[in-house]
Amino acid sequence: MNILIKAATIIDSDSEHHGTQKDIRIRDGVIITIGDKLIPQKEETLIEREDLHVSQGWFDTSVSMGQPGYEERETIENGLKVAAASGFTGVALNPNTNPIIDTSSDVTFAKKMAEGALTDLYPIGALTRNSESVDLAELYDMQQSGAIAFGDYQVPVSNPNLLKIALQYTQGFDGLVLSFPQENKIAGKGMMHEGEASTRVGLKGIPAIAESLQIARDLHILDYTGGSLHIPTISTAEAVTLIKQAKEKSLDVSCSVAIHNLFFEDTKLEDFNTNYKVLPPLRSNSHRKALIEGVKNGTIDTVTSDHNPVDIERKHVEFDNAEYGVVSQEATFRALLTLVSCKRAVALLTAGRKRFTNESFPIKENKKANLTLFTTKGKETFKLKDVKSKSKNAIFLNEDLKGSIYGVIANNQLELN
Repeated sequence: MNILIKAATIIDSDSEHHGTQKDIRIRDGVIITIGDKLIPQKEETLIEREDLHVSQGWFDTSVSMGQPGYEERETIENGLKVAAASGFTGVALNPNTNPIIDTSSDVTFAKKMAEGALTDLYPIGALTRNSESVDLAELYDMQQSGAIAFGDYQVPVSNPNLLKIALQYTQGFDGLVLSFPQENKIAGKGMMHEGEASTRVGLKGIPAIAESLQIARDLHILDYTGGSLHIPTISTAEAVTLIKQAKEKSLDVSCSVAIHNLFFEDTKLEDFNTNYKVLPPLRSNSHRKALIEGVKNGTIDTVTSDHNPVDIERKHVEFDNAEYGVVSQEATFRALLTLVSCKRAVALLTAGRKRFTNESFPIKENKKANLTLFTTKGKETFKLKDVKSKSKNAIFLNEDLKGSIYGVIANNQLELN
């Protein structure tokens, strides 16, 4: 495919053109020219938009899809279309399918279902068999089949020795271990953040210490074993402090935060709207402010949608019985842009690819074109029509969000919104 992008502001710290407005010519999926006032040629798709910005394609480090087993929630085919429409050219697929992705054949199936899509799908293999935190899964075999990391989605590693062994074992093939930050014996049957809001509404709370205790444990183990650890979707001020201290000790640790934990507070649950029932839970204002500071100062490496489609039969029920999870990928960039600068937002949405896949697509001549096109202008209310997922458990409904996604380019394909 031949494409000419006109007058785009390049946002890419890996490119010598960072912060400048340039034309970009693409031939057969490769950037061949970056310059000024390039003349459109025959059979060339011309892209000209108001306030056009371009960055490396965004990467979402935590995405759930129903296939196999829960296709009524989301299929891989539609899930990847949602990702592309949301500006993501790569997604890390959580293993919470049925069956759990815990063998090489499961990884192969997921990758097979994604063949030919614009957005690349990278399976995360379960760390333990059936995500039961008892025995390690086939980690090396899964990596050989294409798994990029290993973790049990929203299931903590209850046995510290198991995490120790995993961190030691995966060093032999440069594996990345994910450990969900919650101590279940402390969290108990809590369903929201333990605080003033939970007291007012009478719901059992999950105290912040349930997260910080688990993270402190995991970081002590990492300090002992070495290896590479990623802590997904942190939600507390204490977590930010602990991870900052670990990085100062040069431990190989990274972390993410879900966009909804940056944007919303626990008071949203006071009307028992199950669309705000997420794990980790929405926290109080002080925790949210600490998370925002963490993404601004670089302690938090990536922002994820933590996109988790849940069908109406499992979501629109009594609060106690409703499943955790929201769809938010369609709103992730626009919500993030209300909190941080454009350059910082792009950095937070692209850093995950390097951490999880060791890949990078700098905006340079003779490099593969893997790009997200967007604008920072405009402010619109997020509506149900903006939800492209099969499931409609959207957390950002009726929120005023900034900017919009123009389209994506990857794998010699172009999708424009």
